[in-house]
Amino acid sequence: MNENIEKIISHIDETIERYPSLSSCRQSMSDAFFMLTSAYENGGKLLVAGNGGSAADSEHIAGELMKKFRLSRPILPELAQKLKEIDPIRGKKLAENLERSLTVIPLVAHETLTTAYFNDVDSEGVFAQQLCGYGKSGDVFLGISTSGNSENIINTAVCARAMGIKVIALTGMTGGQLAGHADISIKVPETETYRVQELHLPVYHCLCMMLEERFFG
Repeated sequence: MNENIEKIISHIDETIERYPSLSSCRQSMSDAFFMLTSAYENGGKLLVAGNGGSAADSEHIAGELMKKFRLSRPILPELAQKLKEIDPIRGKKLAENLERSLTVIPLVAHETLTTAYFNDVDSEGVFAQQLCGYGKSGDVFLGISTSGNSENIINTAVCARAMGIKVIALTGMTGGQLAGHADISIKVPETETYRVQELHLPVYHCLCMMLEERFFG
């Protein structure tokens, strides 16, 4: 492991210093980081889903990776130049303000599609349907479930495995049935819903921070 990667991985230890109960998640957080890094290096993307508060977490993750989190992410000079050539005024502003992204699709964010599928087909397959449409082999699916037993998340994990998409489960202590369908399970050491959610945030913030540093640091 080179010095830069060691420095990036040290963010896990810093997170655990602030949230000591997450020490049990050190290895799974590291494994998730390397899985996501490999996916992005090879042209893949991240698809995320959860219910309720975990749906909000799904969109939160997209917000951290699709734009600046902590580090500057200016677009590449070639794109900046093309923007200015196409429209000197608008292009200049776009070149100054646009940021590079790590592609994330929160499967919870498409109300028309999801409600149509709820109404016409099946509520338990709503995220799996979207994964079938957006996903491809080499992507990663992050399923967030405090219990690990959310049927629509488990169905999406099953679909992901069938499509050659890696699965990361972010759950509470037991992992539930979702853990059995995941390549990596990050099981935060709580069982009550709100306490699980309180620990999910530092976990995914840490992952976002590490990914940003890896690709834009």
